[in-house]
Amino acid sequence: MIKRIFAIAVLTTGMALAGNDQSAGPIAKEVRHELVMLPYLEVFDNLAYGVDGGTVTLFGQVTRPTLKTDAERAVTRIEGVEKVDNQIEVLPVSFHDDRLRRSLYRAIYGSTSLDRYALPVIKPIRIVVKNGNVTLEGVVDNQADKNIAYIRANGVHGAFSVINNLRVVE
Repeated sequence: MIKRIFAIAVLTTGMALAGNDQSAGPIAKEVRHELVMLPYLEVFDNLAYGVDGGTVTLFGQVTRPTLKTDAERAVTRIEGVEKVDNQIEVLPVSFHDDRLRRSLYRAIYGSTSLDRYALPVIKPIRIVVKNGNVTLEGVVDNQADKNIAYIRANGVHGAFSVINNLRVVE
C-alpha cells in the first residue's frame, strides 16, 4: 500500500504543499530528482510517484514512449530501490491532440494573469490531452489562478472536455 503519491509539478515549483516529499525520506527525494532531470520531460507530461519501502510506483501520462522507459530506468538505478512498478500511460499519437496542446499552452501560459507560471523550467501547470479531452494537473498559488486556467483551457477550440485537477498551495 503506497502511503503517499507525489506529483512532479508539485515538487518542482519551489512551493510548499502539504504532504510534499520533504518528510518522505531519501528514496523519495532521489526519485523526484531523477524524474525532474529527465531530458525530454515537458509541460505536456505529467509524472507522479509513490514510495513504499523499496518499491517505487510510477504514475502519470507521457507523450513519448521513451520517456516512460527513461523514467523507469532512472529510478531503477537509485540505491535502495528494489522494485519499480511502472504504471505510466503513454498518450496516443494524434495530430488533433498535438494541435490542441499547442493552443492550450498559448492560452494558459500566454495569459497575463498566469504568465509567471511560465518562468520555471518545469512548469507547475501540466497540460494532459488524450483524444481531445484535457486535464490540468499541478499547482497554482490561489483559487483565482486555478479558475483562470480552467476558463482559459475551456475556451480553446477543439477541447471536448476540461478537467481541472490543479491544486492550490496551502
